[in-house]
Amino acid sequence: MQDKPILKNKLYLYLTEFFSGMAVMAVELGASRLLAPFFSSSQIVWTIIIGTIMIAMALGNIYGGRSADKDPNPDRLYKRMLIAAVWIAAIPVLGKYIILAISAVVVFSVNTNFLIWAAFIACMILFVFPLFLLGTVTPSLARYTVSRVDESGKVVGTLGAFNTIGSIIGTFLPTFVTIPAVGTAVSFLLFSGVLLVLAVIYFISCRSGYKKCIVSIILFVVCSIFGSQGKLAFWENNIRYEGESVYNYLQVKDTEANVILSTNVLFGVQSVLVKDDSALTGMYYDYAMAAPFMSGVREKDNLDVLILGMGSGTYATQCGRFFDNISVKGVEIDERITDLAYEYFELPADTDVVTYDGRAYLNSAEEQYDVIMVDAYQDITIPFQMSSVEFFTLVREHLKDDGVMVINMNMRGSGEGNINEYLCDTVAQVFPNIATIDVPGNTNRELFASLNDDAFDRGLRNAGQTAGLSGKEEALSGWIESIYPSMVRYEPGARVLTDDKAPVELLGMRVIDDIIGEEVTYYKKIYRKQGLQGLLDSF
Repeated sequence: MQDKPILKNKLYLYLTEFFSGMAVMAVELGASRLLAPFFSSSQIVWTIIIGTIMIAMALGNIYGGRSADKDPNPDRLYKRMLIAAVWIAAIPVLGKYIILAISAVVVFSVNTNFLIWAAFIACMILFVFPLFLLGTVTPSLARYTVSRVDESGKVVGTLGAFNTIGSIIGTFLPTFVTIPAVGTAVSFLLFSGVLLVLAVIYFISCRSGYKKCIVSIILFVVCSIFGSQGKLAFWENNIRYEGESVYNYLQVKDTEANVILSTNVLFGVQSVLVKDDSALTGMYYDYAMAAPFMSGVREKDNLDVLILGMGSGTYATQCGRFFDNISVKGVEIDERITDLAYEYFELPADTDVVTYDGRAYLNSAEEQYDVIMVDAYQDITIPFQMSSVEFFTLVREHLKDDGVMVINMNMRGSGEGNINEYLCDTVAQVFPNIATIDVPGNTNRELFASLNDDAFDRGLRNAGQTAGLSGKEEALSGWIESIYPSMVRYEPGARVLTDDKAPVELLGMRVIDDIIGEEVTYYKKIYRKQGLQGLLDSF
């Protein structure tokens, strides 16, 4: 302490505590955004992130205290900060490759809970070590700042306050400022840069550690160059847009036939625009087109449709292409997705889209609708507040007497007690008439529900009214008639989701396990018979 004057300035030490607390929370939030495109941002993934980071911080606290007592040389602390800064800066460069490698290994190594294991191992490899190092900051600084016993309480309390304030700012700043403005990768670089500057200032003031600082700065610059460039989905071609919003990673891809929006890398398509305006999508949106027929689209002058989870407007656009008597209102929580809908997906400028949570909108709205489509997904899981009996009661209150609710249940599921059985049983508590239909070629299942006992027969009658229709409208009617035999009336059970108890993440994870297991079975067989080379040749 005697030959390190900078440590006599307690403000500098408090700033070290402040920015280290800020960096910890920023890395935690950045971790969720880095993992979300691959593993979702469900409560399960958040639990893994928080749990592993708390483990890292606890171990860092223990080690930092013991290390400071054993050797109170502050050089060791600021050296650890240099290492943590460089490691955090390297995450945007290497993180996506490490996550994909871990996912590939886990898929071939375990039979259940693929995403849980992959997310946990990714967190352990990417985030535990740098946050362990940052966990050493508080006990080390307490050792350096307390010079008299009678001031220990005051000093430690001030350190804690600076750490907490830094953590608060580190919680809000990435979510509302840096990630939406410059993205996750640059956010990692910004906060690692602050740690680097603090450590460099220390070593320069002490006239030591120049080589460490130079090497760290060079590595940081290299990470800044490579980490802020390139695509997250680096293997994809024809990407027209890649960016982030407050809620999502967003990717718009252009193919010969479609424009596609994805909100994650590894799982599916969020929305699609078919460039041929007379063609169907080949996805669940086509099956959801049965809902307007069930609610009397051929009998009414105007049909009011509400879409909860508007996305880029696939369903709205499709309704507009095939019907001239439909008015659509969309609710979409992510305003950036709505912007992309207008920019890339030909959503008409006069389409009414409200930036709101679907359930919150129903709580505040008074209008009733002929069709309410529920297509709100949080990555690969259903938001729990939009899966409960209380939510479906709200939907019923906003439906006209002969109205129809259609739900995209996304993950088909199989076996006793799968997520779709829970959803169907829950809907059955509110609606007496339910039918489901599986979408061939993918994992989606559509659910139709109505208070009107005649809804399903009415849909078939409306589909049969083709006089005076255009060729594409007549083709749609014929197609709707053709899928009717595949609809199954649902016999309800007693599995009910409520606001108090709706474990949709765990139920959904079981289905994801089944889906992933089915997908990799083919490749597992190749690997067992032909080894790694045979597996590589199969791609």
